[in-house]
Amino acid sequence: MDDFHTINEEINRRAGRKFFPSVVVGLSLVALVWFALAFRREVFAVLVAIAVCLGVREIARAFGTVGIFISSRALMLATCGLTIATWRGGVAALAVASAIFFPMLLVDLLRRGPEGFVKSATATTLSLIYLPFLAGFVILLARPHDGLHRVMTFVILVGCNDTFGYLVGVLIGRHPLVPKISPKKTWEGLAGSLVFTIAGGALSFHYLLHIHWWLGALAGIMIVFTATSGDLIESAMKRDFSLKDMGTLLPGHGGALDRLDSVLLSAPAMWLALELVKRYL
Repeated sequence: MDDFHTINEEINRRAGRKFFPSVVVGLSLVALVWFALAFRREVFAVLVAIAVCLGVREIARAFGTVGIFISSRALMLATCGLTIATWRGGVAALAVASAIFFPMLLVDLLRRGPEGFVKSATATTLSLIYLPFLAGFVILLARPHDGLHRVMTFVILVGCNDTFGYLVGVLIGRHPLVPKISPKKTWEGLAGSLVFTIAGGALSFHYLLHIHWWLGALAGIMIVFTATSGDLIESAMKRDFSLKDMGTLLPGHGGALDRLDSVLLSAPAMWLALELVKRYL
C-alpha cells in the first residue's frame, strides 16, 4: 500500500492534478453519455446543451477577469436555440441559427453603450462559435439512427487521445511539446496519444460502425490532431487569463471547458469524416 501511495503521489505531482478522482469523473461522464444515448437520444442533446451552458458561464467569468464583458444569459439562450435547431434541422439549421443569433447577440451588447463594445463583441463572437456552434456537431453525430454507436466511437477516440496522452506523458514524458502554452504536454505523450487512438479508432470503426478498420486508423490520426489542438487552444486561453483551470466543477478535471476543449474541435472533423464515408464508400 505504501508503494501504491508513493506511485500515486508521484503521478499527482507530475500531472499537476489528482489522478484517481480524474479517472472516476471521466468514467462517470462516459457512463452518463452512454445512458442518455441508450435511453433517448434527445436526452443526450439536452446534456450537451447543459454542458455548453456551464462552459459559457466559465468563459464569461474568464473574460471578466480581464475586464471584458460578455452576456452569459444571452449566450445560454443562443445555446438552447442552436441545440433545438440542430436536433430538428441538422447542419443547415445549425448554420442558419448561428447566423440569426450572431447579430442578436451584438444588438444585445448595444445596451451597454460604445465603451468596450469591440472587445465585448469579439469575445461574444468567439464564445458563440467556440461553444454552441462547435458543440452542435456533437448533436449532429447523435441524430442518425446509429447515433449511439457514432457518439460512443467519438468518445472512444477522444478518450484514447486524452487518457493515454496523459498517462504516457506523466510516466515517461521528458521533452515538452509547447512549453510556453502547456508545459506538462510532451512529445512522448503525443506519441502515446497517436498509438492508442489509432488502435482505438481501428477497433471502434470495425466493431461499432462496421466500417473498414483502416478508415478508423485514419480517423484516429485526425482526432489526435484536432483534440490536441483543442487542448492547446484552451491552454493558451487560460494562460492569457492567468488561470490554472476554467472552473472547479469536475474533480481532477477542472471546469466544464477543461473537459470540452478537445471535444469541441474534434466533433466537426468526426462528423465530416463520417459523412464522407457514408456518401462515397
